[in-house]
Parts: sequence; structure tokens; C-alpha cells
Amino acid sequence: MKVNIVGKNITVTPGISEKIQKKLNTLAKYFIIGEDDTANVLVRTYPTKQKIEVTIPTKHAILRAEVIDDDLYSAIDKVVDKLEDQIRRQKTRLTRKNKESLAAAFIDHEIFNEYNEEEDELVKTKSIVPVEMSLDEAIMKMELLGHDFFIYTDDETEKIAVVYRRHNGGYGLIETE
Repeated sequence: MKVNIVGKNITVTPGISEKIQKKLNTLAKYFIIGEDDTANVLVRTYPTKQKIEVTIPTKHAILRAEVIDDDLYSAIDKVVDKLEDQIRRQKTRLTRKNKESLAAAFIDHEIFNEYNEEEDELVKTKSIVPVEMSLDEAIMKMELLGHDFFIYTDDETEKIAVVYRRHNGGYGLIETE
């Protein structure tokens, strides 16, 4: 990957250039990058801040990030972190749309799947007999047991129902027909 570095109000020293190229080359592991691909980097200085903007056009998306920081070298680190986050989000979007071939072309899956996920296996089986009770009683039992959900027979509808604790607070109820 080629890297074009332009400085505004700053002279791009060999140290700055080397640091930027080294950090951007760490992104190469996420892509299938050709020699013709070019990353454009703009480094600006202001009286008290340093700004770095990076744009990387690829076949499938344009990655762009900018960071303003007191220290130029920490700004470089932060901009690369932002770009890595964008790559991960893009990979997730592509995977969710069931376009595995497009995701494979954009990102090297081996990097994201460094740990081998084992197939989900059934660890425990449990049989229950739902007891007839009210919703308030079911919530109380669930709380006493320390569970996230509770299956019971609703005393009003006489049908099986599930009450559960929601992540953002409160409770949810699933009723059967």
C-alpha cells in the first residue's frame, strides 16, 4: 500500500513519516491490499493541537478517520484504532447481510477468527412442570431464584407464559397462543 503524507503548517519529518507508515501497514492484515491502493494522510498543526486525517479507498468502501490531540504520535495511534473499528463494523454489516463472499474479499477472516469457536453444544437439559400462578408471583419467584427468566402457567389465561428481566430494566412477558 502506498501512503501519501501531506503536512499543513508542519514539516513532515522522516520520523513522523515512518511512524505513520508503520501504523498504517498494521491495517494491511485486515485487507487484501494491492500495490496500487493508496492511503492519503493529511497532518495539520494548530497552535495547541495536532490533527491527522486518513482516507483509504478500497474496492468496497472508503475508510476515513480523523483525530485531534495534543500529541501527534498519540493522534496517529488513535486514528489507526478508529480505522480498525470501522473495519470491524464493516465486516459485521457484510456478514449480517449474508454476503460472505463480499466480506471475504474485503477482510481477511482469519484475523477476526483468531480463536476457534467451537460448535455450540448442549450442556444441560432440564424438564419443568409450569405451575399456575399470577404474573406478580412469577416475578417474585424469578427474583428469589436469581434467574433471568421464569416459565409458568398464567392463572388468568391458563396458558404457558415466560417472564424475563430486560437488560435496560423492567420485565418482559412472552405469552403463548
